[in-house]
This record gives sequence, C-alpha cells and structure tokens, in this order.
Amino acid sequence: MKIVVLGGGESGVGAAYLAMKKGLDVFLSDKGIIKDEYKAILTENNIEFEEGNHDEERILQADWIIKSPGIPKKADLIVRINEKGIRLSSEIEFASEFTSAKIIAVTGSNGKTTTTSLIYHILKNDNMNVGLGGNIGKSFAKQVADENHEYYVLEVSSFQLDDIQNFRPYISLLLNLSQDHLDQYNYNYEEYALAKFRIAENQENDNFFIYNRDDEMSLNLLERLEIKAKKLPFSLKEKVKPGAYADEDKIYVKMQDHFSMKIDELSLIGKHNIANSLAASLAGKILNITSESIRNSLMTFQAVEHRLELVTEVDGVKYINDSKATNVNAAYYALESMKGPTVWIVGGVDKGNDYTEIEDLVKRKVSAIICLGLDNEKIINFFQGKKDHIYDTSSMEEAIKISRSVAQKGDTVLLSPCCASFDLFNSYEDRGDQFKKEVLQKVTI
Repeated sequence: MKIVVLGGGESGVGAAYLAMKKGLDVFLSDKGIIKDEYKAILTENNIEFEEGNHDEERILQADWIIKSPGIPKKADLIVRINEKGIRLSSEIEFASEFTSAKIIAVTGSNGKTTTTSLIYHILKNDNMNVGLGGNIGKSFAKQVADENHEYYVLEVSSFQLDDIQNFRPYISLLLNLSQDHLDQYNYNYEEYALAKFRIAENQENDNFFIYNRDDEMSLNLLERLEIKAKKLPFSLKEKVKPGAYADEDKIYVKMQDHFSMKIDELSLIGKHNIANSLAASLAGKILNITSESIRNSLMTFQAVEHRLELVTEVDGVKYINDSKATNVNAAYYALESMKGPTVWIVGGVDKGNDYTEIEDLVKRKVSAIICLGLDNEKIINFFQGKKDHIYDTSSMEEAIKISRSVAQKGDTVLLSPCCASFDLFNSYEDRGDQFKKEVLQKVTI
C-alpha cells in the first residue's frame, strides 16, 4: 500500500513515522519548508520526503493520503485527490486504525484545549495509562507508534473530522457550537455544525456522546441526526439526570453515583469553565473514576497557556492573555468572566465575525477598545459611536503602550482577539507570547 502524507508538521511527520513503523511504503510532501526538528525525524528513519513542492503525479498514485488539517479542503490538489477517489484521511483517522486503546475525543467551537487537557489531567491524576494528542501536544500517530497507552484524550477540530471514515471514539464530547471557520464551510453555519457532529457518526450503542443541553444548534441537530451512542447532557440552566449541571454555588454530576463540588473550589474561572468542568467530570464518571479523585483534579488543574492566562498584575492592573480566543464566542466567554472595567485588545484576520453577539457585553464591561491588526476597519466601524475610546494599532508594542496609558487601577487589560493571528503573527501562540513579552517588559520599567 502506497501512503502519501501531505504536510510536514507535528501530525504529518507523526503519521509518516507510524506508516514507516507499520512497514508501509510512505512518502511525505510539504509545499512549504519543513522545520529542522521534523526533517531530522524523517531523515533518521529513512522516510522519503519533499519540501517546497508537491509532486502531483506521485501523490495521485497513492492508495491512501493523510492530509494535514491546515490544508484547505478546497485546495486544487485536494479537489483532484477527491476526483480520483483516493482515500483521504486525517492523522486521527489514520492513527486510530492502528490502536485498540479507548479514545476520548473532544470537539466544539470553544473550550476544546482546556477540556481535553482537563480530562487528561483527571485520568493521569487517577494513575491511568493515558496519552494526550490531536490538536494538542504530541502527534497521536507517533504515540500510537511508540507508546502503548490504554486511553487517548484527543482534541479534534472540524478540519480533522472532515477527513474521517471509521474514527470511533469510546467517549465523544461536543462542547458548544458558534459561528467559526465559516470561510471553509461556504459561510454556512449548519454545514460547519454538521462537521462537528461527525465526531459521533461512527459510534455505537456501547459508546457515549456528551453534549451541551444549553446549545441551541446542538439541540436542533440532535433532533434530526441518528446518534447511536448513549447521550449524556450537561447544562448551566437546568437540572439533568443522568448528566451534569450547576447552580449558583455547586456543580453536580448525576450518574450511577452522585458527585457535587463547590464552584469556588474549581481551579478554573468563568461560566464557560464551569461548563467545561461538567463535561470533563462526566467523562471521568463514565470511566469509573471516583468522586474524590475528580474533585482533586478539578482543584489542582492548571489553566492552559494562552487561555485566560493571568500574566501579571502591576499597579492594580491585571494583564490577561486569551490569545487562543480566535472567534467571537470565545471572546464572549472571556469578557463575561471579567469582574471590573476592561481594556480589550481585539483584531487580526476576520473569519466572517458578527460582533452583535458581544455588543452588550462590550458596552457594559469594556472601557477602551484597542484594535490590533493590519485591517481594523470592520471592528472600528461596528463599535464606533458605541464606545468613546477606540484605538487603531498594528503592533503588539504599540497596543501594550496604549493599554498601559489608558488602564487605571482595578482595570484588566485583556487580549482576546476574536480573530485569527496570521496578519501580524505566526500563530495564536506567537501572538500570546509577544503579548506576555511586551507586558512584562513595559510594566516593569
């Protein structure tokens, strides 16, 4: 069998490595330049590869093509692959064919990384043999090749789910749905939502599907879709049993046994993180982890970098890095969790954003808007006349300089951009790192 891997990043190199370990004929192609660390893995393992080019003739002779989630499905090469009827898979699909481990897969528009990391922490804290992968951490495929885990907790994007055929998690979680990546789904919200629901399409009645009962689009689609897995809801608005819910003071998980915990004991802040904790606790209970162990994990979990990360507090002003908030809904959760007046840094590559969702929150909580991007016109036009203080910047240094000048004691400076990072930065991580660097430089002068 001829395997071709498109993309020489973490997932692509991991997939090529797994193919090599399984004795398959594998070739990796990347139209860009492959990082030295990945090139070293390919070279050391005698995996043939090319960079700076796609040899289409060779690629189209493959029996099975593994595609990086970063390659758009509308790309000409992908269209030609589909026209030829060659099996096209994501790394998660490919790797799952070579492991009998139980997979816990997490998707949603927001909270994926936090919830995936939290579930991993719950399992690890209970001494379970577990790996962390997907859109986070080490390549899932490389772990399947080298490590013998009994469980894998995977963060899964809609782009990865677009390219599955047989992927079947033991537990799947769909945290929420909001309008994101619509440019890749013909600007059709339902098309994007259906891609997310593919996480459950191969599940059987001995599997579990955890979903958000407060999410309108999820409920609408659940009425139409046939999902065979046992459905378990979580909610911040109503009591559900079996399932998990919260009131003003506590979270509750109602399964075979009952578990409750005070909200102020949770290590994570914000309503959205209460929902994430409910979803993660349900997964823990399905895996028969004790209430005491789950409680301990929820109290000791450290927040994910670039997600509501407190950088520092100087002269009574807090600086929070939420660079991972690349859509409006994510920024909504961040703004909702702010306690006092907020200087909001927003902007980047717009993905079809509708700012009406956060308009009321911005009016109530934001004292100044600092736009950070090459083209801030859409944000400025939307909030013009609704906020007195709007600034147009095109560098992190400038954004932090203005933040420092306008923030007063008791305020929070929040980087929660609503947008992708690729106009000024290499990634949301790069954007967050630059924010932290500038904050720590400027506020300590």
